[in-house]
Amino acid sequence: MRRVTRNLLIAIAIVALALLALGALPEYLGTGDPYHLTAEPTDADGPAVDVSNATDRRYPYLTSALAATDAGDGRSAGRSDGYQEGPFGVKEHFTHTPFDEQDALQRRNRDAVREDGRVLVVHEGERYYVDVTRVPSETNE
Repeated sequence: MRRVTRNLLIAIAIVALALLALGALPEYLGTGDPYHLTAEPTDADGPAVDVSNATDRRYPYLTSALAATDAGDGRSAGRSDGYQEGPFGVKEHFTHTPFDEQDALQRRNRDAVREDGRVLVVHEGERYYVDVTRVPSETNE
């Protein structure tokens, strides 16, 4: 095998391994205080996004926040699992974030978006305000 061909194959293997690592490692990379998607029960009227059929494959943060609300007394805010930003903004290009979910909900029904960015959703007949919040480290559970 020629030296050029060998070096090219080695370079391709290194690039392939780097891309594989970027796909597998983002969940382990994280800096700063975590962000959570919160679902706060409300009696607010108006247009809402129906998320009764939302799956945990498409909306993992939303479904975990709604499940946390249901697990409580039903009137307290539910919080999803935490999400930490990656160093240098690299992680966001390879992972699904709570910001992606909030943006998707806002796009589904612009009229359900409030002035402060919260989205009014309805899940199995109950109404919730959904928003991304950041929880300081000292109060994390």
